[in-house]
Amino acid sequence: MGPHPAVAAIRLAVRRVLHDILTDHTSATPQAAPRRAGPRTGGRGAGHERSPSPLVLVACSGGADSMGLASALAFEAPKLGIRAGGITVDHGLQPGSGARAEEVVLRLRELGLDPVECVAVSVGRAGGPEAAARDARYAALDAAADRHGASAILLGHTRDDQAETVLLGLARGSGIRSLSGMAAVSGAGGRYRRPFLRLDRQTVRKACMVQSLPVWDDPHNTDPAYTRSRLRHEGLPALEKALGKGVVEALARTARLSRDDADALDAWAVQAATAVRDAAGVLECAKLYALPPAVRRRVLRRAAIEAGAPAGSLFARHIEEVDRLITGWRGQGAINLPGKVVAQRQGGRLVIRQG
Repeated sequence: MGPHPAVAAIRLAVRRVLHDILTDHTSATPQAAPRRAGPRTGGRGAGHERSPSPLVLVACSGGADSMGLASALAFEAPKLGIRAGGITVDHGLQPGSGARAEEVVLRLRELGLDPVECVAVSVGRAGGPEAAARDARYAALDAAADRHGASAILLGHTRDDQAETVLLGLARGSGIRSLSGMAAVSGAGGRYRRPFLRLDRQTVRKACMVQSLPVWDDPHNTDPAYTRSRLRHEGLPALEKALGKGVVEALARTARLSRDDADALDAWAVQAATAVRDAAGVLECAKLYALPPAVRRRVLRRAAIEAGAPAGSLFARHIEEVDRLITGWRGQGAINLPGKVVAQRQGGRLVIRQG
């Protein structure tokens, strides 16, 4: 008798991602030259150096999504010759968070993961509590991956998380890139992988239950002080009541379609960014004006970021103001952007630089 359908589903999702990681690792590892001396001893790989197996880490908070992911990784990785470890991040935002983090470490070790590590971080205030915690968490995960030489880090975001991200992007009015949600593969070199983006949260929780995996429900996930929590417990249920079941799946599908469109437009903008500059590398307004608006705004955004504007603080309204220097020129003055960056039209050229 096979595993429970929920367990089979999460294991299959992880297996597919591990196959991709293994393929990437193999193609990136140089072929070792044949040994020139010494007797051939036989056996698989005799005469060649064997490349070390990749290490894959799971980021685990102790919640159902990440514990389900950790259990699936522990089950699937050895069958593919992949080393599997775990990282838990202690944000220090709640009483007893250190003790809970140590409990997560014990659970990961009981699953057979190695190495396993708890990393404590200090959460700032920039961008609000949720954004600050996220920035601190990813910085810690990046450092852990570098420290252990990990090929990838698995994250437990589900289809429900994706739907929430799409709605948050829609509320911000930040354009199609925000609607594309979270990528299945992201980070430098494709470091972050999200196997569960096509699985609903209930499936993963069921998999934990039938495997008797202890899970911790973060009280922040039900705290109405947090935007995502209000969306999860009030906004999405209201949408499903008004529009019927299937809203979460439809929003996740919107993310996939939007990402394809956004990726294509981004690639177009990269090519256009060179063509719209003069010999000195300054943007030419006439050439910018000739571009489709979606491409032009991407070129402007890239130019602002290259000049020093923080990407996380650069919103659609900022780019719209800069765009008006091209499409609605009436002699207006310079536009101030985050990071002390200034955009100004000068004699048919658009100059974006540190102010």
